[in-house]
Amino acid sequence: MSIEHTTRTSAGARVATEPDAVRTVLSRWPALLGLGAAVLLLATGVADRATLAIGVSAAALCYLAAAALGRPWVAWASIVGASLVVVASEVAGLPWWAGIGITALVLLGIGTVRGVVRPTLPQAAALLGYGTLAVTALAIDPEVGLVVAGLTLAGHAVWDVVHHRRNTVVPRSMAEACLFFDVVLGLGCLALAVLG
Repeated sequence: MSIEHTTRTSAGARVATEPDAVRTVLSRWPALLGLGAAVLLLATGVADRATLAIGVSAAALCYLAAAALGRPWVAWASIVGASLVVVASEVAGLPWWAGIGITALVLLGIGTVRGVVRPTLPQAAALLGYGTLAVTALAIDPEVGLVVAGLTLAGHAVWDVVHHRRNTVVPRSMAEACLFFDVVLGLGCLALAVLG
């Protein structure tokens, strides 16, 4: 005997009841995670052009790691890995972007040796493009830089959508979380830049 989790309205339409609604919300955990992280950064005031630049560069590095190693799950683990690269670079006296660049070269080498150049090269090119825009955002006027960094992060959402739809390189859950993080944080910082 199954329990039906729907009710009928006066017009006869079926409407989901609480257990189905909870299940639906829980199935969107990646979106909630990305949204929550972005809102937290905006609400605490730590979302600045450097945060955005590091965020988009680290996101692209996660995609590159998953492609080079041929393991989609590596993208999730690479969030911690990219964070460690940024911290280790700063501790070693290098700019964070140099550490990400060196790591990207190592990953590109690994992908080449493993014979997975086809998925690895587009990810390396994306990191180069997004990373260049991110570092440029740090080198220009701070207000303009915040706009550039916000647009760059929001623009990475296109990359997330492509990978989510194709279900390639990274898990769909990663692409979905990254999409919500990128759009909310990127556009949120654009709003902050405009509002002053």
